[in-house]
Amino acid sequence: MELVHMTDIIPLIGIPYPPSGRSSYNIPCPCCDDKPNKKHLNINLQRDVFRCPRCGFSGGVFALYGHYMGITQDKVREALMERLNLSDAQPRIAPTVKPEVPEASECPLIDIEERHRTYTALLNRLTLASDHLENLKQRGLTEEQVAALGYRTTPVMGTNALAKQVSEEGCYLSGVPGFYMTEQGTWTFIHEQRGILIPVRDPEGRIQGMQIRRDNVTRRKFRWVSSVDKKDGCKAEGWVHLAGVPAETVLLTEGPMKADIIHALTGDTVIAVPGVNTLSHLEELLEHLRERGVEKIMTAFDMDFLINPNVQNGYQSLTRLLDDAGFRFGTFTWDPQYKGLDDFVLAQRNCG
Repeated sequence: MELVHMTDIIPLIGIPYPPSGRSSYNIPCPCCDDKPNKKHLNINLQRDVFRCPRCGFSGGVFALYGHYMGITQDKVREALMERLNLSDAQPRIAPTVKPEVPEASECPLIDIEERHRTYTALLNRLTLASDHLENLKQRGLTEEQVAALGYRTTPVMGTNALAKQVSEEGCYLSGVPGFYMTEQGTWTFIHEQRGILIPVRDPEGRIQGMQIRRDNVTRRKFRWVSSVDKKDGCKAEGWVHLAGVPAETVLLTEGPMKADIIHALTGDTVIAVPGVNTLSHLEELLEHLRERGVEKIMTAFDMDFLINPNVQNGYQSLTRLLDDAGFRFGTFTWDPQYKGLDDFVLAQRNCG
């Protein structure tokens, strides 16, 4: 039997080509997506299969071709052989030059609305431990603010049951960082070191992903919720967090928890990048902020940026990005005995 690959039928059925170097990517599902920005149908070039986790539409090369061309399964083989100039007498082997596509190591991200819905359903089933609440109150947050932010303690058991409950609510787990498939074929959520789950929100308040502030560690205290190394898992990206409503001047700092605390203490709107050297998602947010009337951005990184060369290099890249985007910008500094602006503002409030 001839070999026909996804890469052969892409130009025939008119679906988008994959991003450069990707073997797995999403396109609008022809069965359940009613808007162009919805992209639930996953095309896997390595395995020559497709699947929509939303409606269950799935199959191989022939099934996808038949659906898009409107022909029945028993007619697909003949139609493809004719279009690709194949014959029974001369079966086709794999193309001499086939696009190099790496083995997919994770499920592609599902869209932001579905991620927000799934994470919200998950957080609604979790609680915040008393020691974590006390820690956040010591940082200057009230119980009401903590509740509004949606912080929770990481689940330490029952992750299979949590995933099942979230799924039964009609939420999608495929393509949501943190969820993955067990060897027994059931969905579960990552079992991480104990800590505080921090929602990372976009300008509409939707949860893009989550970070964990891990207990009792001195290095890499903050980590992304990710299941990239798990079966049918999904990696997190370096999303940018926004705390507050865009104003003429906004602050920019590192880390969503720090941004939430500064906003709670000052009322200022705060952007949080994952790190001064992680700016991949910032440009998109800057365009949104400019449309919302933001004119000036004041950076407020921890005071060690003055002596840390790695941070200084990232800071220079940041200021170039702000300048190219047309923003006025400056830098806040404060008493260096307080590492972060959140620490300084809290100390000033307590003194006052």
